[in-house]
Amino acid sequence: MNKFELMEHTADIKFKVIGKTLNEIFENAVLATASYLCDKPIKIGKTKLVAVSGTDEKSLLSHFLDEILYLIDAEGFITGKADVKINGNELKAKLYGDSVAKYDINQIKAATYAEMEIKKIKNKNKSGFEAIFVLDV
Repeated sequence: MNKFELMEHTADIKFKVIGKTLNEIFENAVLATASYLCDKPIKIGKTKLVAVSGTDEKSLLSHFLDEILYLIDAEGFITGKADVKINGNELKAKLYGDSVAKYDINQIKAATYAEMEIKKIKNKNKSGFEAIFVLDV
């Protein structure tokens, strides 16, 4: 099962991520974002703990992705993987990554609410969650 796929978009970067749990959707959103940011795998040399909150699942995803992008500019930390725990509208995550100075990265301005959706999937072939999000580049 693919964790994410790049979708067509006229001007920005659009991903669809899937997972068995809501936590996994957010973890796979990090993998998708990292795949655009850097053409080579991000080595795990450092960790960071983050906490974000939102008013609903979509705002939580947007705030989480914006935190990932903030860490690149503010602390020189590029995230390649995350362990996420969501409790209501609160998220705590352990981020695994490296110094951004070691990589040539593609710039991302922000995560947007445009076309963002998170939904529960349940049918006879699969169950879990699916999310679509757009990164403004």
